[in-house]
Amino acid sequence: MRCRVALQRWPRYGADMRGCRPLQFSFVVGLLFSISAASHAESPKKPGNSAQTTTGTPAERLGTVDAWTAYAYSEKSGKVCYLAGEPKKSERAGVKRKRPMAMITHRPDEKIANVVSFVEGYALKEGSDVSLDIGGAKFDLFTKGDSAWARTPELDKSIVEAMTKGKQAIVKGTPQKGPATTDTYSLAGFAQALALIDKACDVKR
Repeated sequence: MRCRVALQRWPRYGADMRGCRPLQFSFVVGLLFSISAASHAESPKKPGNSAQTTTGTPAERLGTVDAWTAYAYSEKSGKVCYLAGEPKKSERAGVKRKRPMAMITHRPDEKIANVVSFVEGYALKEGSDVSLDIGGAKFDLFTKGDSAWARTPELDKSIVEAMTKGKQAIVKGTPQKGPATTDTYSLAGFAQALALIDKACDVKR
C-alpha cells in the first residue's frame, strides 16, 4: 500500500522506505527533466519565472545561483520546494548517458525535508552503491535503475550540511557494464539556492 501511494505523493520515512523510494524518485526524475528542458528552452538573457511540471502544475523559479536553480510549486498534498544542479564535469567512461543531475527536495506538509537524490543517466549495476565525496566526507547512496539517494533522513541532513560547506561534490556510479563514471559538481551557489527553498517551504536550520 505504501508504495502505491508513493506514485501520487511522497511517502513518509519508515522501515519500508527502501522499497518505496525508487517509486518516489522516478516521479521526481520526470518532474526534474521536464523543468530542466523548459528552462533550457528559455532565453538566457531573459529567463522565465516559471516552468511546467509533468502533471501540468506550474513551477515557480525562485532563483538561480551559479549551477543551482531553486523551484517551488503546489499540489494537492501540499507545497514542494526543490533545487537542481548539473555537474561542471562529467566523465562518461564510454557508457551512453542522459544528462546527470542532483536535487534536494522539501515537502513540509508531509514533514519531509532535505531529500538528496542523484540521476546518473544510465542503468546502474544492480546492488551497487553510488559513492559521494564532499571535501573528504564520504557517503554511500543506494541505487535503483539510473538513480541514487540516501537511505535515511539523518543521512540526507548530513549530506546537505556537507554540501553547504564544501566546494565540490564528486559522485561515482557503476554502470551495468563498463568502468565507473565520475561527475564533479561545483557547490558554489548551493547554500544560497538552498536558502531560497528553505524560505519558500519554511524549513528551519
